Amino acid sequence: MLTVDFTRFPLAPGDRVLDLGCGAGRHAFECYRRGAQVVALDQNGEEIREVAKWFAAMKEAGEAPAGATATAMEGNALALPFPDESFDVVIISEVMEHIPDDKGVLAEMVRVLKPGGRIAITVPRYGPEKVCWSLSDAYHEVEGGHIRIYKADELLAKISEAGLKPYGTHHAHALHSPYWWLKCAFGVDNDKVLPVRAYHKLLVWDIMKKPLVTRVAEQALNPLIGKSFVAYATKPHLPGLAKSDSKSDSKSKSDSKSDSATKSKSEVAAK
Repeated sequence: MLTVDFTRFPLAPGDRVLDLGCGAGRHAFECYRRGAQVVALDQNGEEIREVAKWFAAMKEAGEAPAGATATAMEGNALALPFPDESFDVVIISEVMEHIPDDKGVLAEMVRVLKPGGRIAITVPRYGPEKVCWSLSDAYHEVEGGHIRIYKADELLAKISEAGLKPYGTHHAHALHSPYWWLKCAFGVDNDKVLPVRAYHKLLVWDIMKKPLVTRVAEQALNPLIGKSFVAYATKPHLPGLAKSDSKSDSKSKSDSKSDSATKSKSEVAAK
């Protein structure tokens, strides 16, 4: 189940991709299948070990094209172990709502993203998330749980302030909102109650079979109750770089002219 829409977020074979806070690895696996050079990073060592196993299984099964690579590693989103401008693409899905210093995470992502690179950010949508918080304290008041609810304009403002240029947004997973409302109403850890079990079966059927009826229903409902808000942005090329290069070229030409003039004078003096 992908939250990032790769028809709006193009990925080319050979792109170097960072899936930050990769969790179980769903987006990292898709990028690997598309021929990218993927780094899946998360602070949860247990999940990273599972992601590494799946990467190995995918390679063994021939699911990734030639040239694609995949690495799973533990790491801190606030201190990424990569040089500046290391990646063409960064994905951070359903992570920023967990992290107190979200501006620090944005700064790190911008640092490791190449100029002209692309970034996809997904967070729980304000409306459906607000319902969950209203129905259950246990939904968010847990260690490592959600500490904030983003409004779309707030997230886009933070993205812009970090130096990125947003170019598109959409909502996703409308069919999942009622499921979480049911869980919050009956108890987030109570999976045995009939309404929760029945709806979970519906979601599994939808994910596995992808029937037309649920695809159409979700597309129609996404603008209204989509569970996730997705934003896409690019990192602009540094302003003034062209001017700087132009000045360097002008200086080189000037120095060249000066050298030529000096040479001519020397030749005249010699005669």
